[in-house]
Amino acid sequence: MLTAEKMGAWRGRYQLAADGQPVAVWDPSWWRSGGDFEVHGQRYQVRSNGWGTKYRLLDEAGAEIALVERAGRKHWTAQSAGRSYEFRRASFWGNRQELVTDGVVTGSMRRVSAWSGAIEADLPGLSLPLQIFVIGVQLALWQAQQTAAASA
Repeated sequence: MLTAEKMGAWRGRYQLAADGQPVAVWDPSWWRSGGDFEVHGQRYQVRSNGWGTKYRLLDEAGAEIALVERAGRKHWTAQSAGRSYEFRRASFWGNRQELVTDGVVTGSMRRVSAWSGAIEADLPGLSLPLQIFVIGVQLALWQAQQTAAASA
């Protein structure tokens, strides 16, 4: 189980922990959708296209490690190392995302609290950097939704 807890009221940084042990800090970008994190001494960047529908996970050299397409839609995918991982929103009104393998739900992530912004994710079969990437994409999407709602 991977959890993400907001580190403070400002800036949107999250402490990520695997089974209670800290593994990374999600540091959102100030000027565009995405962010940065470090795992096992390796730094990663998450960048989106202008519409926030595609996100790329880049390593320190700028090489693409993974890609999320159709972000924010009911059905979306993450691709990495020649594999495709299918996700779907569990309900129109909820914030739970399900990992689907061969038509069967095998994992999920959800916002535990709207107040704290805490997230729980159980994403078996995904590497730790890929799990953090997927969580980071969800955080970026939820942040964009909150910003849009506040400005409306």
